[in-house]
Amino acid sequence: MSQFNCPKCESKEATKSGIVGGRQRYKCRNCGYHYSVAKTGKETNSYYVIKALQLYVEGVSYREIERLLGVSHVSVMNWVKKYGVKAPRQTEYHPTYKILNQKELAEFFQKPENLKEAGLMVTELGDKYMMIRWERFRQG
Repeated sequence: MSQFNCPKCESKEATKSGIVGGRQRYKCRNCGYHYSVAKTGKETNSYYVIKALQLYVEGVSYREIERLLGVSHVSVMNWVKKYGVKAPRQTEYHPTYKILNQKELAEFFQKPENLKEAGLMVTELGDKYMMIRWERFRQG
C-alpha cells in the first residue's frame, strides 16, 4: 500500500495506520513499526551549498560564510561533514575578502599594485562579486 520503505527494516509492505500531524501514518507488515512519510522540508538551493563549500575551502570561517550568504553557520558545518570537504591547514597565509560591484571590481583590476604579492580569486555572489586575497601573515 505504501510507496515508501519502512525506515527500520526497509520492507515495502505497509498498511495505512491513521493520520498524525496532517501526515499519513503507516504500519509495517513485516516488523510492526509505525512511521510517517518523509517530511517535505525546504531544500536549500545547491548554488548556496556550492558557494559555502568553496568559501570554506578558501579559508573563510563558518560565521563569515553565514554573514555573506545568509545561510546558517550550522548548515555550512553540516554540508562540510556531509560532503567530506577538508580545508587545507593555512599557516603562512590568511584570506581576506571584499564584496564589490562590477564597477568597483573593474577599477580594482586597473591598478597593477593590487595584483602583486597575494593570491587572488573572484567569484560571483548574487549581483555582486566576492574577491578573496591570500595575504602573508606579517612577522615581527
